[in-house]
Amino acid sequence: MSCFAYTPGRFPLLEGLDLPLGYPNGVVATRIATELTRKYQPAEVANTHILYVHAHGPGLLASKKAVRSLEELKGMKVRGTGLSLKIVEALGGAPVGMSQPETYEALQKGVVDATLCPIETLKGWKQGEVISSITDATAVGYTTAMFVAMNNKKWEGLPPEIQKVFAEVSQEWVARHGTAWDQADADGREFVKGLGRATIALSPQEQQRWKLAVQPVLNAYVAAAKEKGLPGEEFLKDAQELIAKYSRPAGQ
Repeated sequence: MSCFAYTPGRFPLLEGLDLPLGYPNGVVATRIATELTRKYQPAEVANTHILYVHAHGPGLLASKKAVRSLEELKGMKVRGTGLSLKIVEALGGAPVGMSQPETYEALQKGVVDATLCPIETLKGWKQGEVISSITDATAVGYTTAMFVAMNNKKWEGLPPEIQKVFAEVSQEWVARHGTAWDQADADGREFVKGLGRATIALSPQEQQRWKLAVQPVLNAYVAAAKEKGLPGEEFLKDAQELIAKYSRPAGQ
């Protein structure tokens, strides 16, 4: 298991899964990541057998001071990694590349003013202890898609009935893993609530401003994919339509 984002440029089409598309939760992000990987089956993953893909809940902004607008975010040193660095830059912040293990101390010592992350990291990495505010930026919520893969030769060497078991269990774990990410987010939310940290909801108008601000990140992905002869525009459209579809309440 690993993340597509760990090797930038290695997965030029599937990088689109990590864009700031407004993922509402881990269940939806995981479902979409698996569906699109299976639908497009890009050459970039042809050298392995993908069992399923999972993805964490929406990345939010956790900061040492309250952020309610793009103006308050401007120039703020924000920890990120991979694609999230481009998101920080598009929103007007000053991106600082950094791994999760380094982030607690960096926030504590003021090396960075904020971090872009799913809320579960605020408990899992204890980062909630060194921030004071969370801005719910779900409108531009990104994710990190993680693949579970098997060696092609090993897969091909399995009897069909065993392959069937692997496929069935992997499909079951699409829902299970997405739910696990959401439970981790819920635990993170309770953790920061217990610490008395404020959670700021952006106004509808401000949410729209943030969405417009990150649009160049989406455009750059489409342009880069097109240069490589990849269907980035179609992939992005599919992702956006699936987010809208799976975010609707049941029965609508």
